[in-house]
Amino acid sequence: MVAPPDNAPPDNDVLWARSLHYSHDSSPALVEISVGVRQGEILALTGPRGSGKTTLLRCLSGQLRPQQGEVWFNSVPVHTMGALVRERLRRDRFGWIGHEPQLLPELKVWENAALPLLLAGASHRSARKAACEWLDRLDIAGLSRKRPGALTRAECQRVALARALANEPAVIFADEPTAPLHRTERDLLLRTLTTAARSHDITVLLATHDEATAAVADRRIALLDGRLAGAAAAASPVADTTEDQAACSLSA
Repeated sequence: MVAPPDNAPPDNDVLWARSLHYSHDSSPALVEISVGVRQGEILALTGPRGSGKTTLLRCLSGQLRPQQGEVWFNSVPVHTMGALVRERLRRDRFGWIGHEPQLLPELKVWENAALPLLLAGASHRSARKAACEWLDRLDIAGLSRKRPGALTRAECQRVALARALANEPAVIFADEPTAPLHRTERDLLLRTLTTAARSHDITVLLATHDEATAAVADRRIALLDGRLAGAAAAASPVADTTEDQAACSLSA
């Protein structure tokens, strides 16, 4: 059931969530998370490992249904969609790149990059053309007929980015995409991602604990223990002494 109009998200947010809660085996992963992202914005989700970044991305992208709260995409409630509808939404409107490329070893490089288009029913020719254009922008067009096993880890990560961009998604979810990369490879991946976002008006949610990666974003939101960082700090016990307060400040 669609929520009443007064509960709908702001018109200027392409992706919007309110009061998200999610637990893994009774261990809270997200607690009262609300966030809005505008079209074409690059938003960095920062925080240490285990802070809830991946779970938040998975809830926002429809991979997980939040146990409480709402997720809206273009004023359509994702949290009320069935599994098949959410899968179609991810295939047609979203792109995903994680810290693992997750390429299919039996497919050629161009087929991996074109997979979302092929699954959506695009012609073999048009899917290959779109995929190869992105492979060329990532300087790996010459590898298009090879299989992932013949590529380096960094080259596989470029293929994963080409796959995320090939269908010109509205939103790209990037979960620590630069974690396995050296600085030069990281810079190339981020440059391609941000250039594509600016030129194609793509919204990017970029989860990272790396300062240099977060620096490309227009805005940042920090998570800590499944909460927005400010809320997490407010929920922590107040230190009893000045010495305790100083120690907490240093550890933060």
